[in-house]
Amino acid sequence: MRLLTVLLLVPLLTGQSVPRPGFTHEAPFDPRTSTGRYKHPASITELANGDLYLAYYGGDGEYAPSTAVYGSRKPKGSAVWSAPLKIAQDPFYSAGNPVVWQAPDGVVWLWYVVRPGTTWSTARIAARISRDGARTWSDTSFVTFEEGTLVQAAPIVLASGEYLLPVWKETGHDTEVVAADSASFFLLYDPKKRTWTESSRVHSRVGNIEPSAAEIEPGRLIAFCRRAGGYGPDAPGYPAYVVRTESSDGGRTWSPGEETKLPNPNSAVALLRLSSGKLLLVFNDSLTERTPLTAVLSSGGGKTFSKKLNLAEGGNDYAYPYLMQARDGVVHLVYTSHKRSTVNHLAFTESALERALAQLP
Repeated sequence: MRLLTVLLLVPLLTGQSVPRPGFTHEAPFDPRTSTGRYKHPASITELANGDLYLAYYGGDGEYAPSTAVYGSRKPKGSAVWSAPLKIAQDPFYSAGNPVVWQAPDGVVWLWYVVRPGTTWSTARIAARISRDGARTWSDTSFVTFEEGTLVQAAPIVLASGEYLLPVWKETGHDTEVVAADSASFFLLYDPKKRTWTESSRVHSRVGNIEPSAAEIEPGRLIAFCRRAGGYGPDAPGYPAYVVRTESSDGGRTWSPGEETKLPNPNSAVALLRLSSGKLLLVFNDSLTERTPLTAVLSSGGGKTFSKKLNLAEGGNDYAYPYLMQARDGVVHLVYTSHKRSTVNHLAFTESALERALAQLP
């Protein structure tokens, strides 16, 4: 796939991505998209036929009572995304945080959360599946029943053949503060037995949520997590940083979370093991703001990093990155911006990323 320089498809939205050769940017869903003013965590997958499929949840706001999950398709070879269609909604409660992913056996999974109460601490994880390439969906099945369990990051296939789904337990019942006992954990799915197993939980100094994982070698995994707490310099535990944890038994038990030197303003991160074996981490390089959105590479198992490359910067917010590498090697990053009204899609190759990093002073 030949990549062009950045093309901003919505010129009214300024400060989106940093123009660089080999990086292509688009904002396919913005305030003009008729799914409500709110469009937040987005996820993306490549389907077996080469189509891209993107999901996000929309409505009148983060805590609006009638939010729903929407899906859109970009056919292989096309430059146009289809109009978003509603693919999940609860008749009584809010729905959000969709994670869409096609498994090796061709089944397309859609995980999302259903929130009965007024805060995320009341959520549970639900799922639907599709056996026809995300065109029709099964009934909803609940994956977790524990109050305050959520999903947001990409699953991975382990060397064992199991699927590892990053999730977390959120406490506090507060829209502005995530309590310190909030903890990341992981659900392992055995596709042969069709059973779920829960890992140990990751505890850290100020708590952690929204883990994103990678398998470095068979059975050895690492994950980076959003730190918990509040927002700004007056928040308990400030300053706080991206949390790192690791597992040496295939994701079943995890080490206590340790803060890295990478700042975190209480925002999501995304980790991806590239086809080269290097790790790509995308995060907000700030202690207080969700800007800039920054990428680093690691060839040292996530303990040492390259220079920092800003992918999006400016006075807006750029948050909730989600990463996927397609079969042709192109890396796809989706994130939201402009007060959670716009879904962005940035595509680039690993070589383009390496060249951009090499040009940094």
